[in-house]
Amino acid sequence: MFELAWPWILVLLPLPWLLRALLPPADSGEAALKVSFLDELQQLSGRRARVALPAWRQQLPYLTIWLLLLFAAARPQWLGEPLPLPTSGRDLLLAVDVSGSMDYPDMQWQGEELTRLELVKVLLGDFIEQRHGDRVGLILFGSKAYLQAPLTFDRRTVRVWLDEARVGIAGSNTAIGDAIGLAVKRLRDRPANSRVLVLITDGASNGGEIEPLLAASLAADEGVRIHTIGIGAVPEEGGVLSRFGFNPGLDLDEPTLRAIAEQTGGEYFRAATSAELKAIGATLDRLEPAAQQPTQARIAEALYVWPLSAALLISLLMVAASLWSAQLQRLAWRREQRR
Repeated sequence: MFELAWPWILVLLPLPWLLRALLPPADSGEAALKVSFLDELQQLSGRRARVALPAWRQQLPYLTIWLLLLFAAARPQWLGEPLPLPTSGRDLLLAVDVSGSMDYPDMQWQGEELTRLELVKVLLGDFIEQRHGDRVGLILFGSKAYLQAPLTFDRRTVRVWLDEARVGIAGSNTAIGDAIGLAVKRLRDRPANSRVLVLITDGASNGGEIEPLLAASLAADEGVRIHTIGIGAVPEEGGVLSRFGFNPGLDLDEPTLRAIAEQTGGEYFRAATSAELKAIGATLDRLEPAAQQPTQARIAEALYVWPLSAALLISLLMVAASLWSAQLQRLAWRREQRR
């Protein structure tokens, strides 16, 4: 089906004529010579002066170019048949802690030592791309919480933005309550049974303006289910940093994370290993999708390039014709001089 995305642009069609009527005529700055005895000169020379083209024929190329440019600006496009989008009804926000402690290299993945944030990127990146039919969004939080990616079906882009996250980009503290509050704000308009937040952190809340349990209470009132993940090596099992005399897992506030999950109907996970971090995927797969209105999309093929190319071609032909006419006049003048 053919349509114009911006048909209102066609109201600009009379603009050149309005400008011509309203603006004063341009002054070329050259003197004009009016010959009152032109007929007598034509009789003596045996030639007739060149007759100017009618006004409409002079304006026709410019009018054509103007119409083509307006048509291109109106964004002509061909719409294909409506295609249904597979939607499960889940609206899933991921809130990832990017505070300074997430840089601790106490995690293991395929025999390699990784920082906590690097492991989150590896495992949650695959998890994001497997959420077929889900809207997925991303929140990064430290001292402040920021919406890095709104809810979207474009899971690949969300994964790219997760991969580009850097430790300390949102501050060095941990504002868990602010992250939950931001998620509630983004999810409150979605269907009630589809509001899910997955919160990943390695520490206790020591920043922000909202207390985590108060934010969890607001989330429960809005029907937002929160799954919390505490990441970091188990103190008894140690890790890379335990060799230097301190334990990287002591800062994790598990009671608060567990309370947040229980208060909102979610689950708490202790991600001391990569296998435990993966377990969140199985839980989310058990969520019942909410019934939503079916979503359809049409593939739109842009056609503006054709009128735009035609306008450019006509402009080039007019320039070439003008240059060619001037060259012919010079040649004719030279021949006359030789005679």
